[in-house]
Amino acid sequence: MKGAAAEARAAAHLAALGREVLARNYRIPGGEIDLITRDGDVLVFTEVRQRRRSRHGSAAESVTPRKLALMRRAALTYLTREFGRDDLPCRLEVLAVDGPPETGKLTLIPLDG
Repeated sequence: MKGAAAEARAAAHLAALGREVLARNYRIPGGEIDLITRDGDVLVFTEVRQRRRSRHGSAAESVTPRKLALMRRAALTYLTREFGRDDLPCRLEVLAVDGPPETGKLTLIPLDG
C-alpha cells in the first residue's frame, strides 16, 4: 500500500491528540476514507495526503473537488451503515504530510461544508 507509512503516522498523531481511531481505510464502491476518528462527540473523517517533494504542489493541494465529493459520499455511507442515521455531528479534514512519511511536516486542515 503506497500511503501506509503516512497513514500510520497520521493515525498515531490523531491518537496523540486524544482521538479514538474507529476505522482505517473505510471503503465503499468508488470512495474511501483513510481514517475515521472520534473527537469527543464528533466523528472526524480524515483524508491523508503525502508528498515527498513540492515540485507538483503540496500534499494539501493534491486534494481535488472530486476527491472531496467522494469523501462526503463515503462519510454519509459510514454514518448510515454504522449508526443508522446521517445527521450525527461530524466533520471532514485533510492531514497533509509534506516530505518523507516518517519525518515530513504534518498539517491538519479542517474542511468546510
